Amino acid sequence: MNLKNKRLIASRLLKVGFDRVWFDPAKVTEIKEAITRDDIRKLIATGVVLVKQKKGVSRGRFRTFIKQKRKGRMSGPGSKKGKKTSRLGRKEAWVNRIRAQRDLFYQLLNKSKITNNTYSNLRAKAKGGFFRSRRHIKLYLTEHNLWVKK
Repeated sequence: MNLKNKRLIASRLLKVGFDRVWFDPAKVTEIKEAITRDDIRKLIATGVVLVKQKKGVSRGRFRTFIKQKRKGRMSGPGSKKGKKTSRLGRKEAWVNRIRAQRDLFYQLLNKSKITNNTYSNLRAKAKGGFFRSRRHIKLYLTEHNLWVKK
């Protein structure tokens, strides 16, 4: 029942690996009788010897994972890799923060809630990184009585 040599010949003819060659179990006697490469070529033509399909890696799990990601799931602290700054860089965070702060100063000046002098002082402080957020600015204005009284 040893068909090792036949399998080897078939694998070379089919240009596939040894393990990908399939013999029809019902036609084992025919395969045993095949001696030459030409005999095995005939068996391949009749479908007694076939090539097994390659095993692939399923993308099914990945597809479901991506669907969840698109819905905003799977993004908890356990899924995050790297530092906080590797997701949002220091400069990008700074730019976002300073733009929001400068926008607030501009709005307050336009609505006459602060004076021109206060406006320039606040902008200078913001440039130096004094304020943490827009809320911090409002708190600072209240604590130092810098709101324009009507």
